[in-house]
Amino acid sequence: MLTILPLLILLILIALLSASLKMNFEYQKSVIFRLGRFSHVRGPGVYLTIPIIDQIKQVDRRTITVDIESQDTVTKDSVTVGVNAVLYYRIREPEKAIIRVKDYNFATSQAALTTLRNIIGQHKLDELLQERDKINSRICEIVDQITNPWGIEIERIEIKNLEIPKPMQRAMAKEAEAAREKRARMIKAESEYESTIKLTQAAQEIAKSPVALELRRIQMIAEIGTEQNTTTILMIPSDILSLAKDVSQSISSSSE
Repeated sequence: MLTILPLLILLILIALLSASLKMNFEYQKSVIFRLGRFSHVRGPGVYLTIPIIDQIKQVDRRTITVDIESQDTVTKDSVTVGVNAVLYYRIREPEKAIIRVKDYNFATSQAALTTLRNIIGQHKLDELLQERDKINSRICEIVDQITNPWGIEIERIEIKNLEIPKPMQRAMAKEAEAAREKRARMIKAESEYESTIKLTQAAQEIAKSPVALELRRIQMIAEIGTEQNTTTILMIPSDILSLAKDVSQSISSSSE
């Protein structure tokens, strides 16, 4: 009996030691409650606890990703859209995350979902499409203010998908097509305007030099003759045209 007692004591000590010996990985922290009250927080590594007296809540401090399921939300301009987002957060103060909120993961996701719906309702559809980064930052800022008392840090929130009703998609496609046609017409009008200005300037320069005008006429006739060999070309000297113009003006003056 005396030989068994030391062995029994040794086994009890080993059992107590194994029960009190705990370990955290680098990304973990443990919140220790002693007799039901918060005692302290243990970081990575091996540590000892008091069996039965100490209760441990282990917390993962890595970035946690939460997929916020698609929700139908009405925008400021009364368009119903389906919004899907993703939330990234991490636990900054483990004791607050354990003590101040029952389920920090569920509470954080619900805070993000509610804020997302509220912010979407404050913006028009065009703003959601064009200012997504700005809206993401605003949502992240508000949710971080909500979760800060829980010891949770919101790293970022991103709107993944924005589902627009089919009729609205068709209307937006027509609007985009009309805008493209408008731009094409404006570009064409600007090109024609520039061409008209250049032609006017060229005509003014040619009019200053009758010889240049005559050379241009000869060049045009040569080009026409090359392209259409069956065409008969009647050349009238520019002097005759000028003379005819002067005679016409004289007749008009005498008739008056």
